[in-house]
Amino acid sequence: MEFQALDGPVTVNIPTASDLEKAVVTRFETGEGFALATINLDHLVKLGQDAEFAAAYRAQDFVVADGNPVVWLAKLAQQPVELMPGADLVVPLAEMAARSGVTVALIGSTEASLELAGMALCARVPGLVIATRIAPPMGFDADSAAANTLLRKIVDSGAGMAFLALGAPKQEQLAARGRVVAPGVGFAGIGAGLDFLAGSQKRAPKWVQRLALEWLWRLLSNPARLVGRYAHCIAILPRLTRDALRLRRSNGDSAG
Repeated sequence: MEFQALDGPVTVNIPTASDLEKAVVTRFETGEGFALATINLDHLVKLGQDAEFAAAYRAQDFVVADGNPVVWLAKLAQQPVELMPGADLVVPLAEMAARSGVTVALIGSTEASLELAGMALCARVPGLVIATRIAPPMGFDADSAAANTLLRKIVDSGAGMAFLALGAPKQEQLAARGRVVAPGVGFAGIGAGLDFLAGSQKRAPKWVQRLALEWLWRLLSNPARLVGRYAHCIAILPRLTRDALRLRRSNGDSAG
């Protein structure tokens, strides 16, 4: 599924969880790193406005669908993808790392949350080794000398994969930079995934997630921060719907 961004398209190139596992395990086996992004409506808003963010996204090796609207748009375009939120990928990716003998780094949040998240993750994934935990300071710039220092610390720790819990656009920009500075490390942007594991943030209950209402749960939890963001997301839906229908027609013409 392709979405238009500044200077060109961004593609959801990993449609299923099975495809993601094959791709990640192959990188672990070859010692080649990767950058994994989870695209959602907020990212699509940013991709249409921020050239640096768009460039960082195009540096990602793997892009999966995070958010039901992205899944619905892909279905409308007849290019179906599975829902794979970043928070849901933490444990499966950790399991892949443990089976492959790859140690991991936890990056982002706070030192206290990283400690708790690490304990929770190790309890759920036997054999997992956490090589390092790094909580960058407030105002951390993913395009700075400090970012290079952080990336070198990850490499020096021996970690083969780093969970980036920095939020967009920082985690995608750091992953893109990591593909140059630390090409043997896999970088996975997982948003609040570590805070959910630590319990420092509360995720919507499963029944809310099943009803595709997690966005409403978040909005009601923090309306001052999210009303503007969600308004921008809603505003781009008509254009995205038109684009999906155009792709659908194009697919139909190709099939004919």
